[in-house]
Amino acid sequence: MNSSHSAHRVTGVAATAIIALMTVGLVSCTDQHSTFVDTRSVSVTGMGEASGVPDQAEVSAGVQILADTVLEATQENQSIVERIMVALEKQGIPEEKIQTSNYSIWAEQDYQEPRQNRISGYRVSNIVSIRIDDVSKVGDVLAAVTNAGANSIHGIQFGVKDTAALEQDARKAAMEDARARAEALATLAGVQLGEVLSISTSYGAGPPGPMMARSFEMTDAAAAPGISPGQQSVNVQVNVSFAIR
Repeated sequence: MNSSHSAHRVTGVAATAIIALMTVGLVSCTDQHSTFVDTRSVSVTGMGEASGVPDQAEVSAGVQILADTVLEATQENQSIVERIMVALEKQGIPEEKIQTSNYSIWAEQDYQEPRQNRISGYRVSNIVSIRIDDVSKVGDVLAAVTNAGANSIHGIQFGVKDTAALEQDARKAAMEDARARAEALATLAGVQLGEVLSISTSYGAGPPGPMMARSFEMTDAAAAPGISPGQQSVNVQVNVSFAIR
């Protein structure tokens, strides 16, 4: 009889312990849920932009030659490229800032007569990219390479050598914009902003795009064209989450 009574007491204690553990678990889940609900936030995107005057440029100039044979085309092309290199040296452009960006040879087909793909000649194209550290010399450089025999200009890219300062100004403007947006939303919702919970950023630059390539035949000396570098822009986007209370 005592053994049976003791067994019932043990079973009762075990059942009480299980119920207690389940209760603790429920309390724990309730506390976690309450914490999640209490961490309220508002997320906004801020935009910032900073601009500066470009202090460098890159020009792509090329030579296209059509001749009866590959040998004639390549020799004439190389002769003009050498004249271009001399002209660039006179403009104060060091050799390490001149790079061949494309070199190609292809056969020109004559399709005038049906079913006869006759080769009418061979075309050789040589394009060089020129980095210019003084943007005021861009017009003179273009005139120099054109007068030396370049018959295709593939565009100009302007840029800023050191964009760190522009990026910093753009980041500051983006954060100020994000906070202003968040404060406006908080006011409308009747809440107050708390601490920053998360930040992520993305960057973008807005240099002038290159012009389309254009080939032409030289009939006279070219004058230095007027070139406007405009401004180089850096854009920063920040995604910020603020706690609200």
